[in-house]
Amino acid sequence: MKGILGKKLGMTQVFGENGQVFPVTVVEVGPCVVLQKKTMETDGYEAIQIGFGDQKEHRANKPSLGHVKKAGSTPKRFIREVRGVNLDEYEVGKEVTASIFEAGEFVDVTGTSKGKGFQGSIKRHNYSRGPMSHGSHYHRGPGSLGAIDAMRVFKGKPLPGHMGAEKVTVQNLEIVKVDPERNLLLIKGAIPGPKKGQIIIKQAIKSVK
Repeated sequence: MKGILGKKLGMTQVFGENGQVFPVTVVEVGPCVVLQKKTMETDGYEAIQIGFGDQKEHRANKPSLGHVKKAGSTPKRFIREVRGVNLDEYEVGKEVTASIFEAGEFVDVTGTSKGKGFQGSIKRHNYSRGPMSHGSHYHRGPGSLGAIDAMRVFKGKPLPGHMGAEKVTVQNLEIVKVDPERNLLLIKGAIPGPKKGQIIIKQAIKSVK
């Protein structure tokens, strides 16, 4: 297992060898810094903690400043852990760059989806609307709320509410191109979140046939 942190820059398209067009998402990954190595003896599990994106020192609190100084680094905006890695391949303070991935590999991308605010059941849950003709008393409502005998709305009923701004993972996305000089990954298809959104890219956990 391997992973890296990054920032979504936007989408574009590339052409394959046969002239076919592929939509790709451009992601700036790294350089990330290994801030800590967690071991089974001290933490109960194995992982590396990596940070991405410099943060102004006056915006960081004292505990976080002391934590990054142990790694010989500066404060970071985005800090996450990657489990299942070979700890012998990483050292505290070492940089992790786009070169850990190759074109043709498949990855899982995790990000925070775009927030849509308060939305109705049609937009939020893909409901179908009722007849819009004259005399219809049902247009864009949520429909029946359940049986009459229970006299209450059961939990889990898809109703209007806050939409988006959730943690979303898209699996098995192919890396089309790697630019190690500029630390860029071109990933086939769309990934969650807005432009400049923070994302986590990990090696795909499911086999791709």
